[in-house]
This record gives sequence, C-alpha cells and structure tokens, in this order.
Amino acid sequence: MKRVVITGLGALTPIGSNTSEYWNGLLNGQSGANKITRFDTTKFKTNFACELKKYDPTSYFDKKEIRRLDRFNQYGLIAAEQAINDAGLNFNKLNTDRTGVIFSSGIGGFETFEKETLSYAENDYTPQFNPFFIPKIIANGIAGQLSIKYKLRGVNYTPVTACASSTNGLIQAFNYIKWDKADLIITGGAEAPITESSIGGFNTMRALSTDNSNFKTASCPFDTDRDGFVLGEGAGALVIESLENALKRDATIYAEIVGGGESSDAHHIVATHPEGEGALLAMSKAIEEAKITPSHIDYINAHATSTGLGDLSEIKAIERLFKKDLDQLQISASKSMIGHLLGAAGAVEAIATCLSLNNNLIPPTINTRTIDDQIPSPINLTLKTKIQKKITYALSNSFGFGGHCSAVVMKKYNR
Repeated sequence: MKRVVITGLGALTPIGSNTSEYWNGLLNGQSGANKITRFDTTKFKTNFACELKKYDPTSYFDKKEIRRLDRFNQYGLIAAEQAINDAGLNFNKLNTDRTGVIFSSGIGGFETFEKETLSYAENDYTPQFNPFFIPKIIANGIAGQLSIKYKLRGVNYTPVTACASSTNGLIQAFNYIKWDKADLIITGGAEAPITESSIGGFNTMRALSTDNSNFKTASCPFDTDRDGFVLGEGAGALVIESLENALKRDATIYAEIVGGGESSDAHHIVATHPEGEGALLAMSKAIEEAKITPSHIDYINAHATSTGLGDLSEIKAIERLFKKDLDQLQISASKSMIGHLLGAAGAVEAIATCLSLNNNLIPPTINTRTIDDQIPSPINLTLKTKIQKKITYALSNSFGFGGHCSAVVMKKYNR
C-alpha cells in the first residue's frame, strides 16, 4: 500500500477567493452570509445566502469560455488551477497515464438548467436551446474539462452523493493512489446552487433558515434556536499523490491521508438517522483504516449544517464513538461561516481540516449562543474564537441526502 499525501490546495469560497483568504476568514470567524444579490427574493421565505463576493468571471475566463461554462464549472476550474499551481505541478514531468481527476458536484449546472428551461417557456415552448446546454449542466463536466485541458489520461470520474460528494471523491482518490492505480489525482468539488428554483425547493423542504432579520448569524450549528442551513457556493480542490511521487518532485506536503470511511444510513431519502448510525459507521471505518483508536483523534471538522435533526445525529454518533475521550476532543463547524456548499462542502472543509492539522490551529464555530441541551457538556465546540492545539490526527465528516455518509482521517505528515 502506498502512503498518500496532500500537496496542493485551492479554494473559492464566500469568505475568500483563494486558500489564504479562506483560511484567514475562518480563523477570524468571518460570516459569509448576506442578502442574495442574484435575483429578486421578495416572494421567497429565505432572502439570504453565502454568495461569492465580487466574483467576476472575466477575471478568469475569456467571453467564449464563459458562454460554454456554467457557474459551477467556472468555480471548479478556478479552484483546481489554484491547487495545481500551489502543488507546483509540471505535467510534462509527470506520467499523465497515471495522473487523474476525481471531481464532484452534488447538483451540477443548476443555473443553466433553470435559465434554459425558463427561456424555452418564455419563447412559446420553441426548442432553441443553447448548444452547450447539456455539457454545461452535467456534473462530470469539471472532471472532463480538467482532463482535456491538462491531457491527463488516468482515472476520471465524478462521484455524486449529494452533500457527501466531494468527500467521497477524496476517499476514492485516496484509494486509487493507495492501491498504486495512480500516482497523482486532482480532486475536489464545486457547487453554484444559489438560484430561484434551488432556494424555492429547499424552502419547500423546510431545510433552509428563514431568519432573514439576522442573516449574518443564521448559520448557528448546535444552537438551540437553529432553524435550518444557509446555502453557500464555491469550490475546493486538492492535489493528492503518493508520498513517493511527492518526494521525487520535492513537493510541499500539507498532511497525510490515512483513512477513509463510507457508509449509508439506510434510513430516509433526506433525513439523517436520528441516532447517527451511518455517521458512526463511516467514522469508525475511517479510524480503523488509519490503524488508530478514537482516542487518537484531536479534532473533528463536523458536517454540522445547523439543522435540528442533522446536528444532533452527528453529535450522538460522536458521543457513542468517542465515549470517555469526549473531553479531549475539539470540534468546529466551518458551515457557521461559509454556509452549506452542498457537493463542494466536503472538499472545502477537508482543506480547512488539512490547514488546521498543518498549523495546529482550530477555527471557531461562530453564531452559536445557547448550546442545544441535548448536546453533552464534555463536547467542546470551539465557540466564538479560534484555539491553538497540537493536532496529530484530524477527522472531516460529510453526510448527504440519500443516506450517504463519509469521513476522512488526516495525519500530520512525518517522513
């Protein structure tokens, strides 16, 4: 089995347009929530989200490219290029037959689908669709585009498991390299779901927060008054490779991936198991593969969406798994600042976990004022301010509609 390390990071988020800005925003407890600017929200129950700030596609793409790319494609390509540059990759010096892309999205080209369908209706149902309509909406578009752009002929596909998508993608990339089926893989996730139909759909499900008067603090995981998640957008990308490959090219190593766990709640299409059965199984599998015990985990970047059932389900699973070691464990929720990036959440939060491990710093959970009384007191949720803590092992959780559960264990790199 090959050892697998992280050598490149890229992030385009509601609190930063690159990895450095994103990390600083997390450490400073910055909220990415604001009023939606993209469309008129007057008729909607929710009128806020975590949009990218001052995003201008012409800063990254020419007009021809913009016409061919949905917003989610753009986000993913930008984050991937950042990660590639951060890793210092020279594809001319790599075996491109063993270099792959596993890049996810939970929804794909939601905005394009909505616009094209509305245009069809407004034009008396005359079929005059954009010739790039299908390539712009398919979730595997980013994986294919990156492969074509950089002539990468290794493994290339897109796991789609709702909000667990990019964590599942990271685990599969880890597996391919671990099993010596690839040398290097660009992995990650991108999502651009802040559209009328998306906000309307999630509102109908009663999944989104409707706290319009307090939108800056509406994403409040574990709080007794939480009323739903805040939708976010953006992308995260990671370059992962075999340790052998990384050392050969003298790469900077952020962390080592040592375990991945995947499972299903087998419970409900949108509701997590109330006792966290799937979450417990995924975390247990990841820790087992890492060849450690729960007591070795110093930090968990929780899925923690700020929903009533979801937060408690995850905490119950953590309580059952860590038992007497709860008081030694630090937990934080990135979504309190960036909102829920759906299929991109896992990648963006894996980056936060990786940087926490690398820097021995844990970003805070913001906005949480009164902790739900069903959460046991030994659990430390890192409220309000960042803390410094020696971290050797860290865990990142992601759970998605359909019962998909995934967890990744990272370790501080030690040659």
